[in-house]
Order: sequence, then C-alpha cells, then structure tokens
Amino acid sequence: MRNPILDALFIRATVVSVAPAGRFRKVRLSAPKLAGVDWTPGQQVRIDCGPDTAFAPTLRTYSVWDHEDDWLDGYCLVHGDGPGSIWAAQADAGQQVRITKPKGDFVIRPADCHVFVGDETASAAFGPMIRALPDDVPVHTIVETGTEADRLPLTRDVTWLLRSPGTPPEDPSALLAAVAEAKLPDVPGSAYLAGEARTIQAVRNVLVNDRGWARKSVYTKPFWTPGKRGLE
Repeated sequence: MRNPILDALFIRATVVSVAPAGRFRKVRLSAPKLAGVDWTPGQQVRIDCGPDTAFAPTLRTYSVWDHEDDWLDGYCLVHGDGPGSIWAAQADAGQQVRITKPKGDFVIRPADCHVFVGDETASAAFGPMIRALPDDVPVHTIVETGTEADRLPLTRDVTWLLRSPGTPPEDPSALLAAVAEAKLPDVPGSAYLAGEARTIQAVRNVLVNDRGWARKSVYTKPFWTPGKRGLE
C-alpha cells in the first residue's frame, strides 16, 4: 500500500541493478521524474530506507556517482545494522524506493588545484567531483579504506591508505600523518574533506595551521561519527 503523502514529497524510483564492490553496493535507480533534473558532481540524494507503508520516512543520504537522463548511480556502503546499510544489503532489481532530487553544496569551487581527503564514505562523492575537473588541473587525493576491495574507481592518481586491522574507522592517525607529509601543490587551491566528522576537522586543522592553507579554501562534509545520527 502506497503512502500518498510521501509519494507527493518524493520521487518514486525503481532499482535497476545492484553490483557489489567490496563492502559497497553500486545501485542504479531509474525514474521518469529524474529526466531533466540538474545535478552537480558532489551532490547527494536522500533515500527512504524504511518500509514502503511507513507514515514517516527513514532517510539516509548518498552521494550521486553518476546521473544521466532518467537514472542515477550511487555507491552505498554496507556496514553495521543501520537502516541504510540494511536497505543497501537487501536492495534488488525491481524494488521501488522513494528518493529526493540531487542537492547539496559540497561541490567543486574554482581553483588552480584541488585536494581531496577522506575515508571510504568520502570516495563516493570524490569520484564524480574529480571526473568533472579538467585533465590539466592538478589533483591530489588521499583516501583511507578498511579493505583494498573498498577502493572505488577514482580517475586520477590516489594515495590509498589501508586501515590497520583492529583500528576503528574513526581513528584519524593515518590520514593526519599522510596530510602532514603530502607533497601538495604550491599554487592556491581548494581542499575537500569528507567522512568522519572529528577526523575531517582534525585534517582541516593540519591544512590550515601546519600547511598554511586559508581556512576559507577548505570545504568539509561530515558524513558520519560514532554514536550520532542525523549526519549525511
């Protein structure tokens, strides 16, 4: 039974395909109402991961990996027992789901070079953002993942960090050390930090206080933090 109130507020999409990629699931969604919808790389959609008959939506946010015509792709990380993880693990072709249109301001800014730093959750946003940059613009990317299989297909050179066994994903040590030692471009640029909330704040402090970056040129997007809901 459909909920007419939620159907009026959201786009009803169909799961076209689901493909595993490490702990990720690459999900393609299709809906006639997506045709002609503007999308800027880095933007996200919210997916109602709750029961179709629920009165209130259970929303989780996912970066759009690609969007064309009436379909979009997204990489959904399966981890833990939250509603988003459960939905991604059980998603299958033919299922119906409610989504929003792409939105958000974590997008590319004009700059002479671009730096991307984050964990595996961030790479789902970084991928389309990097693809949108001209080939002659310097890009430096650092991404930490739990396993090598979680490395998404980013189109430019990446410094991949592998989290040590037993190290919690919110431990910032490896990313902080990599940023402190990285050979970053000398020209003014924009930095994009995403992933665990406290980690990206610590990385921003290194860039600003130790590496001399202007705070206004560092853009952050907290996707998650332990024990807290309501983030992206």
